Amino acid sequence: MSNEPVAAPAAPSKAKVFVRRLGSSLLLWAVVIGALFSGNRFISDYVFLAIMTLLSVAGLIEFYDMALKRELVCFKGWGIAGGVLLTVGVFLHCTGLLGIHDSPSRVNDFETCFLILFVLGLCVRQFVSKSNTAGIIAISTTLFGLMYVPWLLNFITQINFFPKLNPGDGTFFVLYFILVTKFSDMGAYAVGSLIGRHKMIPRISPGKTWEGFGGAIIVSTGASVLFAHLAKAHMAGMNTLHAIVLGVVLSVCAVIGDLIESLFKREAGLKDSGKLFPGIGGILDLLDSLLFNAPIMYLYLRHVLAHP
Repeated sequence: MSNEPVAAPAAPSKAKVFVRRLGSSLLLWAVVIGALFSGNRFISDYVFLAIMTLLSVAGLIEFYDMALKRELVCFKGWGIAGGVLLTVGVFLHCTGLLGIHDSPSRVNDFETCFLILFVLGLCVRQFVSKSNTAGIIAISTTLFGLMYVPWLLNFITQINFFPKLNPGDGTFFVLYFILVTKFSDMGAYAVGSLIGRHKMIPRISPGKTWEGFGGAIIVSTGASVLFAHLAKAHMAGMNTLHAIVLGVVLSVCAVIGDLIESLFKREAGLKDSGKLFPGIGGILDLLDSLLFNAPIMYLYLRHVLAHP
C-alpha cells in the first residue's frame, strides 16, 4: 500500500463558483417570482407565506447553530416558534384577513406588542430553567436571532401588501429591491474577481475588495434605473432620481449586510452558514444582503414614494 499523501481536491475556479451562484440564485428566485406573479390570489398569497415561513425557520436554525458553535446558549425552540408566529401574524395583518390592514402602523403596533411579549416569555423561560445560569446571554442571543431573521424579513411582506399601492403593484417593488440587491452581489463578485486588489476588511471577509464595492454600486444602480424605467407603470412615485438614490443606498447596504453575516460566520469558524445552495451556501448566505435592504426599501416606499 502506498504511503504517499492523497492530494486535496482542487478548489473550484472563480468562474465556476460564479456560475454556481448565478444558477442557484436564478432557480430559487424564479420559483419565488413565479409564485408572486401567478395571477391566482390564493396561490400567490399562500405560496408567498410558505416561502417566507421556510426562509425564517431555516435562517433561524442556521443563526442559532452558529451561536451554539460559539458556545452561546440560546432558547432555540422558542426562537423558531416565535419566528413562525411573527411571520404568520404580519402576513395576516397585511393581507387584511384580520380586518385591520388599512394603515401600515397597525402592523408596526402588532410587531411591537409581539416583541414585548416575546421578551417577557424568554424571561419566564429563564425563570424555570434549572441548568442555564447565563440568562442574559440566552435571552439576548434568542432575541437577536428573531430580530435579525424573521423581523427583518417581514418587511418584504409589508412591501408586497403595502395598502397605498394598486393591487399587485407591491410585488413589483419586491422584485425591484431583490433584483437591485442581487445585482449588487453579482457586480461586487464579478468586478472584485477581475480587478480587485485592495481589501476592504480582510479580518472579516478576505475576498471583499474596494474595487468590488465600486462594481456593486455601478451595476446595481444601472439595474435600478433600467427596472424602474421598464416597470414605471407599476411603481408609484418612482423616477430616475429615486432609482439612482435607491440603487446606491441598496448596494451599499447590501455589502454591509454581507459583511455582517461574514462576521458571524468567522466568529463561528464557518465558511458558509449552510450547504443548501451550490455555490452560495446556506439560507443566510442567500439572504444576508437582503435582510437590511428590506426595511430600507419599505421605509423609502412608505415615507417617500407613497407619501401623500
